Amino acid sequence: MGTRCRSEAAPAPGVVHSVNPVAPTCRRAMRPIKLLGPIVLAAVVAGMTQSVPPRPLTDLRICGDPYNMPFSNDREEGFENKIAHVVAQDLNATVINYWWPERRGFLRNSILAGFCDVLINVPVGLDPVATTKAYYRSTYYFVYRTDRGLNLHSLDDTLLKHLKIGVNMIGYDYTNTPPAHALGSRGVVGLVGFGNFLNPDPKADHPQDIVDAVAKDSIDVAIVWGPKAGYWVKREAVPLTMVPLPDSDAVSGMPFAFDMAMGVRHRDKALKAQLDSVIDRRRGEIVAILRDYSVPMLEPHP
Repeated sequence: MGTRCRSEAAPAPGVVHSVNPVAPTCRRAMRPIKLLGPIVLAAVVAGMTQSVPPRPLTDLRICGDPYNMPFSNDREEGFENKIAHVVAQDLNATVINYWWPERRGFLRNSILAGFCDVLINVPVGLDPVATTKAYYRSTYYFVYRTDRGLNLHSLDDTLLKHLKIGVNMIGYDYTNTPPAHALGSRGVVGLVGFGNFLNPDPKADHPQDIVDAVAKDSIDVAIVWGPKAGYWVKREAVPLTMVPLPDSDAVSGMPFAFDMAMGVRHRDKALKAQLDSVIDRRRGEIVAILRDYSVPMLEPHP
């Protein structure tokens, strides 16, 4: 099931185990089902009628993309990886990473399948999971070369109809991102799409491609989710300008700004409560990590 066998020596808190979903490192010993069946069934029935008391965490099983900076990667260089370790340290637990690319089927093949328990960075209210209290808020940004002399502040700017615009085509709800919808509502078509959500290979495209295209003058302007924009803009040799979009769009009705939180399965109420408490206790450290990754943050939504 993608977890560490109990026969292994338990590592100290903060030690990382990475799990390959294709080649699990170990398998648990099978016990006689006839002996355990009635006990397991009784426990399941009891669980349907009464709440389960919180149990101490020994493994903090994190769902992550192995190739999606600045969010996460399999070398644990992303801000989600760093935040996961803050959470694990607070809970005296061990981080175990379960890697699955954020492509079609990501939730179905990771947290909803039971291979991992926590998503570190999801929008508040993401339907398939239960979300914790928010720990930051960001929005989409125009990104363009500073030397182009553009002065974009709104999707209603008529200049956009004459520019080559890049957008990431897939959002958290697995449809086109809000800026793509909003531009379509204004008759702005011919967008240059980045990201291949249907390809299961996490290296099929690169997270920085959309910002690189602006720097190389392949496109005139990109509209990029804030954390990705801030991180990659800072790493370009060419000066780039970032301008935030408003919280929402009156024409399309699409939100552009999102409160971001952690996600768990709906039934994992005790785990959600633990994560809420960690966010309260360690908010300063979490925000400091986000700043280290140049994540542009808005005031939290009331």
